[in-house]
Amino acid sequence: MGNFQTVLLPTTDLAASRELYIKLLGIQPNADSDYYVGFDVDGQQIGLVPGSTNVQPHLHVDDLEASLKVITDAGGTVVDGPRAVGGTRRVAVVRDAYGAQFGLTHDA
Repeated sequence: MGNFQTVLLPTTDLAASRELYIKLLGIQPNADSDYYVGFDVDGQQIGLVPGSTNVQPHLHVDDLEASLKVITDAGGTVVDGPRAVGGTRRVAVVRDAYGAQFGLTHDA
């Protein structure tokens, strides 16, 4: 199993948020598009996501399907996904049986 190394932050104004986080973090984004702006901060990905409403931590895993099975076998549910989001990266959003919602991320 991996670790939580991506945090997605919601924004209602991606351009303004981009400028704020450039100043706040003191670095330029390593991913910059109309639907996502990401910053790599010492191996931690901080992503800005327009249209989202919740802060979403993502657990990076070695096997997305196996991790989904662990969650669902333990009574959790798949909220969204799995789906490709660019390159070889696939993500899903899950909720464990105790109410915690988080993302799973896998890079092939």
